[in-house]
Amino acid sequence: MAPRGDGLLNHDLLPNEKGPQDACGVFGVWAPGEEVAKLTYFGLYALQHRGQESAGIATSNGEQLLVYKDMGLVSQVFDETALNALHGHIAVGHARYSTTGGSTWENAQPTLGATAGGTVALAHNGNLTNTAELVDLVAERYGAQRRGELARGNTTDTALVTALFAGDPDHTLEATALEVLPRLRGAFSLVWMDEHTLYAARDPQGVRPLVLGRLERGWVVASETPALDIVGASFVREIEPGELVAIDADGLRTQRFTAPQQRAGCVFEYVYLARPDTAIAGRSVHAARVEMGRRLAAEHPVEADLVIPVPESGTPAAIGYAQASGIPFGQGLTKNSYVGRTFIQPSQTLRQLGIRLKLNPLREVIRGKRLVVVDDSIVRGNTQRALIRMLREAGAAEVHVRISSPPVKWPCFYGIDFASRAELIANGLAVEEIGASLGADSLGYISMDGMIAATEQPAAQLCTACFTGKYPIELPSQDRLGKHLLEQNELPLGAPEDGLATLVPGAGGSTALEHP
Repeated sequence: MAPRGDGLLNHDLLPNEKGPQDACGVFGVWAPGEEVAKLTYFGLYALQHRGQESAGIATSNGEQLLVYKDMGLVSQVFDETALNALHGHIAVGHARYSTTGGSTWENAQPTLGATAGGTVALAHNGNLTNTAELVDLVAERYGAQRRGELARGNTTDTALVTALFAGDPDHTLEATALEVLPRLRGAFSLVWMDEHTLYAARDPQGVRPLVLGRLERGWVVASETPALDIVGASFVREIEPGELVAIDADGLRTQRFTAPQQRAGCVFEYVYLARPDTAIAGRSVHAARVEMGRRLAAEHPVEADLVIPVPESGTPAAIGYAQASGIPFGQGLTKNSYVGRTFIQPSQTLRQLGIRLKLNPLREVIRGKRLVVVDDSIVRGNTQRALIRMLREAGAAEVHVRISSPPVKWPCFYGIDFASRAELIANGLAVEEIGASLGADSLGYISMDGMIAATEQPAAQLCTACFTGKYPIELPSQDRLGKHLLEQNELPLGAPEDGLATLVPGAGGSTALEHP
């Protein structure tokens, strides 16, 4: 229930009803003469929607690295005093949602580690699938004793990469990275730096976005294009899958760390994750979502009086649905944009009202109307069920639900935290049964072909695993998967110093594929 980076709330409308959780946001800047910490702060502010658990910034003045990070939103973690203390001409920043390792201060990024020639600070968006294999590799190269971030209780895949970047005296950080990066499996958009150089790399499938921008006196890399806009950087191009970019006093250089592979960009970035003002692979996300709405109207028409979105995520698709159907678009729900994270547990009476904390119907708009309610996705269905009940209580004559993505049936192992398969309402129920469970008069999901066509990307170059169960990057065995894998005491690296408990059965994605 955290605010998004634009000051609005995320998609979680019911207490303890977690929707699809975003990946992370990464930002890096090389700009001598600029206040790089403040540029990074505003870049992260633009990327806040991608992660709201913790935030951090590291800077280098050419001689030493400084890192400042804490739990909370970007605006809560940093103030003028903290930013003024972060001197330098290079910076990397991170806004986190936890996909490997719990939500703790120790796991906040950027991570910090020693290298053969200095220090490295690393920020990561995505999720690695061969974490257990990397644990073995770290133990093989550096021994069973946990060092650096791992010794301080960090239980993320990012800490493993940081440990592997340590290298040896015969290799530079860049040479070490070229050797380590091909060993990583899964989704990774990485931004890191040492005392003199800013680096960025993207996994060979390009699952998560990463873009390059130009400042008058430097360069910027970021998860999404709005982060370039907010700091006045012009968009240059995307970081290519399998590409390593290095920026220092000699300029920008680039090389491939692996041969070109089949692209598998996350289609859910277009559906929900990315900001609507982002462009991915040359396609405007807002335009893609509007087109999804148009195609949804063609595939699932209905006689109705008003099309309304579930704010804010359903708005572009609702606009497209209204345009294609000729049914008027309206705001039937008003959203409280100022309700943020609350740690106060509501009473039973308030809990029953649930959704009204964030959404309330405009009764005079919807009373007696046949409504088309457009949303981006359905996970468990509890939010939509409560919403439909609320609309009927407010006088809606009919409620027809339209969803601008296909049924979500499978977990994601590449950086999105969905519910487990057992909790996904579309797993095991037909569309008509889901509609009846929600209390809707009708329910329609966009087709896979319609959604993909709206992105204007080749189907073969998109990851649709959460809808199809076809994972483009091979997954390891069940016992080597899971969000809390590195919190097991029996790993070859030994127990974490803070004595974290062993893996909780069913935690994260460790048993997700075992459920029906």
